[in-house]
Amino acid sequence: MPNTTIWLFAGVAAYWVYCLYWGVRSAQLADSSSQFFLADRQLPAWVFVLAATAASFGGWMFLGHGTLIFRDGLAASELSLGAVAIPLTGVVFLKRQWILGRRFGYVTAGDLFADYFQSEGARLLVLLIALVFAVPFIGLQLAASGDLIANLSGGTVNADVAMWVLSFVVFLYVCLGGMRAVAYVGTLQALLLAAGLAAIGLLAYGRLGGFGPLNDLLAKLGATAIGPYGNTAQGYNGWFVIPGVIQFTAGLGRETPVGGIWTAAMIATYCFALMGIQAGPVFTTWAFSARSPKGFAPQQVWASAAAMGLALLFFAAAAGLAAPFLGASEATSALAVGNSLTPGRLSGLMGGYIASLGTAAPWFAGLLAVCALAAIQAVAAGYALTTGTMLARDLYARHMAPDADDRRARGFGRVAVGAVVLAAVLLASFAPLSQAQLGALALGFGAQLWPALVAICWVRWFTREAVLLGLIAGLAAVVLTEPFGGALAQFFGVALPWGRWPWTIHSAGWGIAINIAVVLLVSALTQTEAGRAHRARFHDYLREVASLGEAKRGLRTVAWTLTLGWLFFAIGPGALLGNDLFGAPNAGLAGWILGIPSLWAWQILWWALGVLLVWFLAYKMELSTTPRARIEPVPASARPRLAGRAVDGAAALRAFWYVAAFAALLAAANWLFG
Repeated sequence: MPNTTIWLFAGVAAYWVYCLYWGVRSAQLADSSSQFFLADRQLPAWVFVLAATAASFGGWMFLGHGTLIFRDGLAASELSLGAVAIPLTGVVFLKRQWILGRRFGYVTAGDLFADYFQSEGARLLVLLIALVFAVPFIGLQLAASGDLIANLSGGTVNADVAMWVLSFVVFLYVCLGGMRAVAYVGTLQALLLAAGLAAIGLLAYGRLGGFGPLNDLLAKLGATAIGPYGNTAQGYNGWFVIPGVIQFTAGLGRETPVGGIWTAAMIATYCFALMGIQAGPVFTTWAFSARSPKGFAPQQVWASAAAMGLALLFFAAAAGLAAPFLGASEATSALAVGNSLTPGRLSGLMGGYIASLGTAAPWFAGLLAVCALAAIQAVAAGYALTTGTMLARDLYARHMAPDADDRRARGFGRVAVGAVVLAAVLLASFAPLSQAQLGALALGFGAQLWPALVAICWVRWFTREAVLLGLIAGLAAVVLTEPFGGALAQFFGVALPWGRWPWTIHSAGWGIAINIAVVLLVSALTQTEAGRAHRARFHDYLREVASLGEAKRGLRTVAWTLTLGWLFFAIGPGALLGNDLFGAPNAGLAGWILGIPSLWAWQILWWALGVLLVWFLAYKMELSTTPRARIEPVPASARPRLAGRAVDGAAALRAFWYVAAFAALLAAANWLFG
């Protein structure tokens, strides 16, 4: 057995021991459903900072970001600014969700949505989003972990076998310990994620002789038309520029954008999709689990925007930018592996860097492999627990067995976690195409919760009917602008006239545009006195305990202006200025004002300004600080009550199985004919 494989197994075994320790230790403390589902709402601030960061980025950034840059160039590196965009969502919503969760005793996002909108339909819609987000997304992550182990072991371990074993470990510690285990394991996962990205970035620099030689090579490449996109009309290598504000193409699969997919419209809407991560049900659960909002601002400003932004812009980006120049090196297989990337397989490029250490430093290769696995499992564990919690609370305890005691609720929660993980690995094993297509819906679906959260946390004018119809319309738009929607329509004999992401706008962008339009229109038509009075109960309390102090209210216009300005210039149309503001891509080192490609310099500038923006909003505008007033829980008898009749448990159970059977038939049809 090669030394790399031995060290790989040793590192993975040590990591598993840590995971299982926290699973067993947390199980000893999880003597109630509140302990299991929410760690009794007592997660310390430092645990939240690290674990929430791991859940925000995880394996998809560790494995995928450098690969995108290698394939598509510096325009794809704009997604590094997602390190600022993602926590902006948390800044806007997390503190207010925490306040409402502590005030009214919510456990899941479904509780919050159903209570505020007085609708069980809202609860079920949020559960649907959680399932569509979690199952294929977890499957994609775990499939990547299996690929990584198979590649690094030189084929000694089968990829599917590795995936199943790794999935079982995730299930085991999540099932045993619940939220406490997920959070405390997440602290190590966050540290390994950051350390692994930094190490691979330094390896990329080192292979070429350092930061300076990398820029020498980039300057030479910038003067050529080498690459998938050739030269632009200005004579620039397409690998170094954003190819316009928008392109009115029919969508991928029907018409290829000139110069690549990453127009300003695509960058903005893709970053908006990334912002859906902290708008999704999983982060509502994280907010409810925190002891106080004390950890929100440090997570958003320092751990996410500052530390992860640094890791993505300087280290993950370096891995992608250096890869084209490493093909002739006998010391690494990064380019060879990178060129063989297949859709849905994220581990190629970063796995190539790790594998290149096999001969010289097998122990280090094993350690970096553990970093990658930790990043992957941070996402899988969080989504498995949150979705299992929602199935236990919003389906089982609410509709199927409303008289179930605490022990049965916890037991079903563990079963639900297992079902979610099992569904994910079955989908990854036997229907990888469907998994990839469903996984593509995940980010777009999460972003559709923005208007609903705006209604709950900020805008009392949005009505229940408007938000629910807008959410449904937005979800439909996401489906119809992704491959799954096209395959589904084709199965029913309908040929859509567009492909994926028409007009170089991500599906999340199409969904949110339609969502907001419906919300505004229907809200204007459905205002009632009873509805306004119900919503006022929440908003009056938020204004009482979370509003900005009188001395700072004049800063609100400044905050809006700075935020919109950052979005416009960092990830919006204004980012085109970065193509050549600091020197034309083909001007060479002598013409590059800062000694690096202009677009890379632009991204670094707006990353630094973005960190300041998040700091200003989180601390100065008090959007993520501890409330000045103590949050007193409302007695259950005094909480707002849902309208409607009680749901018959047997009927709900039958409906659940009908829906499950229908979903299985659709998945099978997509697998066979899609």
